[in-house]
Amino acid sequence: MTRLDRLAAFVFGPPVAGVLPHAAVAALERDRRSSELLVCLAQFGAIAFFGSFYAITPKAFPETVPFEPVPMALALYFLFTTVRLAVVLRGRPPGWFLGLSVVIDIAVLMVTIWSFHLQYQAPPSIYLKAPTLLYAFILIALRVLRAEPAWILLAGAATLAGWSILVAYALRNSGDMAVTHSFKEYATTGAVLLGAEVDKALSLAAVTLILAVATVRSRRLLMRAVTETHAATELSRFFAPEVASGIRMMRDNLKPGDALLRDAAVMMVDLRGFTRLSARLEPQQTLALIAEYQSRIVPAIRANGGSIDKYLGDGILATFGAARESATFAADALRAQTAVLQAAAAWASDREARGEASVGVGCAVATGPMLCGVIGVEDRLEWTVIGEAANLAVKLEKHCKGLGVAALTTQATLDLARQQGMADGGWRALPAQVVDGVPGINDLATPLPAGAG
Repeated sequence: MTRLDRLAAFVFGPPVAGVLPHAAVAALERDRRSSELLVCLAQFGAIAFFGSFYAITPKAFPETVPFEPVPMALALYFLFTTVRLAVVLRGRPPGWFLGLSVVIDIAVLMVTIWSFHLQYQAPPSIYLKAPTLLYAFILIALRVLRAEPAWILLAGAATLAGWSILVAYALRNSGDMAVTHSFKEYATTGAVLLGAEVDKALSLAAVTLILAVATVRSRRLLMRAVTETHAATELSRFFAPEVASGIRMMRDNLKPGDALLRDAAVMMVDLRGFTRLSARLEPQQTLALIAEYQSRIVPAIRANGGSIDKYLGDGILATFGAARESATFAADALRAQTAVLQAAAAWASDREARGEASVGVGCAVATGPMLCGVIGVEDRLEWTVIGEAANLAVKLEKHCKGLGVAALTTQATLDLARQQGMADGGWRALPAQVVDGVPGINDLATPLPAGAG
C-alpha cells in the first residue's frame, strides 16, 4: 500500500474489499429508495414553509416589476417535486434527474433570496444580509440521506456558484458604495463587505467537504457492516439456530476450550444401504438423495427440540438440551426418534411409488453428562458435544442393523424420558440374550412398529 493509499484510508476509512453480495446490494438499494422518499417529503415541507413565509410577509413590489418571482419559482418547484416523487415511486431515478433535483433546490433558494431587493425596493446588497442563506446548509445536508458524496458536493458547488452570482449582481448594481471594509458600515448601509462574503463561502465549502468525507466514511462502514452481516447470516446456516444465536449474542470472542457441562441427549441417524445405492448413482444423483433424506429427517428432529450438531455424509448427529438447556431433553429425543422413523417410512413409500429403490434409516439415542463447547484452533473453530453419551449413540446406531431393529435407546434413557413427561407405551425392552451381543450395554429398548400394541 502506497503512502497515498494509506492517507486515503485514514481520511475516508478502509476501502471495501471485493464485490458486494447481491443481498447486500439489494439492501443498499432499498435504503437509497427510502432516502429519496425522505428527500421528497423534505422538499414538500420546504415548499409549504417558503409558501407560507412568503404569504405572510408584507409585499411592496412597485408597478414596474413585471412579475413576482417567488410564487412562480415555488409553483414550478412544486410541479418538479411532484414529478420527482412519481419517478422515485416507480423505481430508481436516473443520475441526471437526481443532479437536476439538487440544482433546482438551490436555484429556488437563490431566486427567493434575490427577490428580496425587489420586494423591499432596496439595493440588491440587502439580500446579502438575509439569514435565508442558512437554508442552504439544510439543502446540502439533505443529500447525506442518500449516502452518496457526489450529490453533497454538487449541492455545495451549486450553492457556491449561486451565491457568487448573487454577490456579483449586488456589486454591479449597488452604486458608488458597493464595497466597504467596515463591518459597522456593512451592517448599517447597503455596502458590501467582501470579507463577510468570503466567510460565507468558506463556511459553505467547509461544511460541504466535511459532510462529503463523513458520508464516504459512513458509506464504507455501512458497506462493510452489510457485507459482514450477510456473511454472518450465511455462516449461521452452518450451525444449529440455537448455536448461531448464542454466538451472535456473546460479548467476547469464542476461543478453543470454551465449554460447559450439561445433561443432554444425543441422537445418531444413518441412512441404510447408502454405500450400495450410491455406487449405482451419478454424483449429482447421490447429492440429491442425501438432500432429500435430510429434508425429511431434519424437520422431524427440529420439530421436537433437537439441534443438528453436524452432518456426517449420510449420517446426522443431533443433540437435545446441549445447545440450549432443557428439562425434557430425554423425552424430546425419544419423541424425535419416533418422528424420524415415521418420516423415514413415509419417504420410503414415496420412493417406491416413484419406482425408486426403497431406503431406510437407523437411529439411536443416548443420554448423559456431556461437554458442550468449542474445539479447534483460533482460525478454525467448531461447536460440538463430547462425552460418553455421544459415543454410545454412535455405537448403538451401528448395532441397529445387527439386532434387526430400526432404532435403539437404553432403558435408563427410556426411564428418564418417562420421568420428564413422555407418554408411556410404544417401546419394548430387548431380550437379555440379544443385548448380550452389544458389549458394555446391560439394557436396551426399541420403539414398537407403527400400529403395534
